[in-house]
Amino acid sequence: MSDLSKQYHTHLEPKNGWFDINLKEVWRYRDLIWLFTKRSFVVRYKQTVLGPLWAIIQPILTTLIHTLVFGGIAGISTDGVPQILFYMGGNVVWSYFAACLNGTASTFTGNAGVFGKVYFPRLVSPISTVLFSVINFFIQLAMFLIFWVYYLATNQIAPNFTGIAMLPVIIVYLGLLGLGFGIIISSLTTKYRDLTMLVGFGVQLWMYITPVVYPVSTLGNGGLYKAVMLNPVTCAAETFRWAFLGQGDFNLMYWGISAAVMALVVFCGVVIFSRVEKTFMDTV
Repeated sequence: MSDLSKQYHTHLEPKNGWFDINLKEVWRYRDLIWLFTKRSFVVRYKQTVLGPLWAIIQPILTTLIHTLVFGGIAGISTDGVPQILFYMGGNVVWSYFAACLNGTASTFTGNAGVFGKVYFPRLVSPISTVLFSVINFFIQLAMFLIFWVYYLATNQIAPNFTGIAMLPVIIVYLGLLGLGFGIIISSLTTKYRDLTMLVGFGVQLWMYITPVVYPVSTLGNGGLYKAVMLNPVTCAAETFRWAFLGQGDFNLMYWGISAAVMALVVFCGVVIFSRVEKTFMDTV
């Protein structure tokens, strides 16, 4: 067999182990990951008048609503940070995580037609969903930075510039966390479709136990504060605000706990995913 034939030769065999994920094979299909990512982007904004501008319009409208309801009517403190910047920063982080989770949660049911016709590593699909969410995140981050530069130039915020180096960590961490939870839900929904109805509702509730519309300083130092900080999304949201706005709580202990939770969720997700992908066509 020639070297070229060996390069494109795939040997298929039954998978019986608990951790039958071939990461090298997933890497070999990186071109397909990019094609799926591009497909998601095209499908999302195809036949829309404003196209990718919706990635900016939606968070702006959400920010304005939060500013009116939570900042204006409820009068929740933002610890001296301009309200529009405070809520926009929280929305940028949260919408990225929610997009990763919601997108990967429909991996099996949304791609059953493709999975049943051709072979490729099934992890390609959720990974491409996360990458698509990363693209939207950078679009929203660019919008946030426009406002950020203005408030920085007018000395209304005091960011921790060294903390901005944590941004890649936040992106990778939230992407993996959303991927882990998403593929667990996706694996379970192949058999229990009720979870599909609960995911959207659950994600909305999750947002309110994450400091998106309020600072953790309003919670004091008691049990409620500890409970919110144990939320694995909280450290990422607080670190983002701490770095860019100079307001937030950067706590290494809770970061360590959150990283351990993320690693456990991803591991469990991959294990469950590898088990379900063998028989999901019989139940989906």
